[in-house]
Amino acid sequence: MALDEARQGTHGGGCTCGDCPHGARQGHRRAVAAFLAKRDELAAGRGLPAGVAQSASATRQWVSDELTQSARAVADRGREAGEAWLYRVWQRTLVIVWGAVAVLAVAEAATAIGAGWTQARTAGLIAGLVTAGLLSAAAHVHRARGGVLAPLIGEDNRLSTSRAVAASWVLLAVFSVLVLALQLAGASGHAQRDALIEGLDLARGAGVVTVLALVCAIAVVVRRVVSVRVLSGRLQKVRADRPRAADLLTDDSGRGGFTDVQYVLVSTVAVVFAAVRLARRPEQLPDLPWGLALLVAVSAAAYFAGKYTEGGRPVVLSVVRSREAGDLDAPIRTGDDIEIRGAGFVPPGAGSPDRLARMVVRIGPVHVHVPMVPVTGGFANPTDTVLTVPVPVEVEPGVVEVQVVTASGAESNRVAIDVTD
Repeated sequence: MALDEARQGTHGGGCTCGDCPHGARQGHRRAVAAFLAKRDELAAGRGLPAGVAQSASATRQWVSDELTQSARAVADRGREAGEAWLYRVWQRTLVIVWGAVAVLAVAEAATAIGAGWTQARTAGLIAGLVTAGLLSAAAHVHRARGGVLAPLIGEDNRLSTSRAVAASWVLLAVFSVLVLALQLAGASGHAQRDALIEGLDLARGAGVVTVLALVCAIAVVVRRVVSVRVLSGRLQKVRADRPRAADLLTDDSGRGGFTDVQYVLVSTVAVVFAAVRLARRPEQLPDLPWGLALLVAVSAAAYFAGKYTEGGRPVVLSVVRSREAGDLDAPIRTGDDIEIRGAGFVPPGAGSPDRLARMVVRIGPVHVHVPMVPVTGGFANPTDTVLTVPVPVEVEPGVVEVQVVTASGAESNRVAIDVTD
């Protein structure tokens, strides 16, 4: 048995030590599986100690504490897996970068059949190699933060849609200027050099320059707006375990977001159109039509409006005494359960058990952690609109204020209740 355990501790298929990417990933998967099994077992009423099985409140508290400890273990494994994923993914980004260069070379060779190889094709291939080399160097420097993805990852550890769109336009602009510069370096006649220099005139690339300035401004302003709204408590943000490609098209909870999807789609179409124009006329900057530039501007405005208006602070609408079937109507006393009704108690991205375990309700001067009540496949408490917590004996009788503190740290409004003896 000891030999088997030693073999499982090596960096192989069963590694869970967290010292290598494979081990961190497997350790997280096993921790999640163990937590789900424990949650469903406790939801079915199995595995309870005999000392707490006779008291409903003691049972609920014991179950919540057990799930909280297991959730923290899952969260620790998730952070380890996320860090390992970032370190591992930088090599995959290099494969994508150099794969794009290979596709460019194949496309140029295919289109050169019959038309012949030109100086512009050579400049385009060299520009692709130079751009890929620069991206590879940057990826190596930021290999612990995802390589090429590092500038696209926001403060919440998710891929930023605005940064990704701005990066695509920046890459197109850099590639276009490199193509022109390399053609200018290889030009032999004055007329050809003058034509290439005229290709950089603002009249030729006004559309691309305008769109580039707009999307870069959107990326900067959106970051500022989100930071200000988070610090002021008007927006709840929860850090993700690791970035995902779906972040570009979804909100923090993983649901598809209209503003993000339309911004990515419109920008992708515009970038592809500009790239085709560059391929057709490599002697000048892509002349993006003003109609298409206006379409990108409208899409960017819709995206910014969505970011400016999304989210909100938690709101407590009412607090009532929780009543079980057969109980008599009565005022709120210490030891009773109260039901807090409102909205925004579980912010987007905070539905994981470790985040649910961080929710707190202030009842006067006492901080009460919201107990997690498991059911098969999820949790009955807490939810986004209703929280059920006990009134501890430390709460003095009289009028006290109730306030919810979510996993993001945002505080709700205060609602007064009357606690009697």
